[in-house]
Amino acid sequence: MRIGIVGVTGLVGRTFLSALPLYGFERAEVYGAASPKSVGQRIPFRTGKLVVESIESLLEKKLDMVFFSAGATVSRTWAPRFAEKGAWVIDNSSAWRLEPHIPLLIPEVNPHHLNGSRLIANPNCSTIQLLVALAPLERAFGLAKVLVSTYQAVTGTGQKAVAQLLAERQGEPVNEPAYAYPIDLNCIPQCDVFEEGGYTREEWKIVRESRKILDRPDLAISATAVRVPVLGGHSESVYITLQRPATIDEVRAALSEAPGVILQDDPATQTYPMPRYVGGQDQVYVGRLRQDPHDPRSFWLWIVADNLRKGAATNALQIAQLLLQNP
Repeated sequence: MRIGIVGVTGLVGRTFLSALPLYGFERAEVYGAASPKSVGQRIPFRTGKLVVESIESLLEKKLDMVFFSAGATVSRTWAPRFAEKGAWVIDNSSAWRLEPHIPLLIPEVNPHHLNGSRLIANPNCSTIQLLVALAPLERAFGLAKVLVSTYQAVTGTGQKAVAQLLAERQGEPVNEPAYAYPIDLNCIPQCDVFEEGGYTREEWKIVRESRKILDRPDLAISATAVRVPVLGGHSESVYITLQRPATIDEVRAALSEAPGVILQDDPATQTYPMPRYVGGQDQVYVGRLRQDPHDPRSFWLWIVADNLRKGAATNALQIAQLLLQNP
């Protein structure tokens, strides 16, 4: 396998490098590209260094698989060109997610959406962990309504946001802040820019992507996305109403048997998922499972996952595995 990573110097790009051997790509030839200012940079990889190249240089190589994590503008310009050359392209940006002919994939949820397209979109990090947990409930009972509030780590914004949080914690000046407000000792109820209806782009991503992935254009789903002073790991408080009645034990059983889900839910021992403890993990953790005492079809869940792993690089690598199994 000859693999390219576009955006290799970013947080997700570096996560790709560390996760490759976990998904069967330990012997692959790996090439990395980034912005012109990063070309020539040497970054640790395996037992040596990977030299960052230009994206034009990568295009000249005969690559089998290319992972994009360099933003929507770069993906729209370059991803189709790699696909035209015969490479599988898995894009982590928002560029292609809502295009009708482009599969938007979570392997545990909708592998049947593969349609032969050489270009596949990786969903938003918050959408991935949400649907890994909710898809088994949709299959078993049907989802009538979903309300989600996210608690998103600064790594979801990038290296500039990490630098801002660390500088603020150390009492140092922030030269190039990623956020309009301090993030340390604060919660910012805005992820990305505001769009229609007073919702942010991040909130609309959760809504629109979930409907596409679940084949539920009618799904009643709404979100509030909040940035919190956590380095890594997104958390979500989720309230769902089912189409068919279910007991708490039936919901628990559906989650316990779901691929990619780990149920951590024991109030007696204060056992529940927390972002501090999911770093480097590729599963989605669910806890604080409760039935609404006023509506027997409604339940609360608390969902946590590593946003750089399952929320980005790992899901893309699992898509790559799926493509190799179903060429």
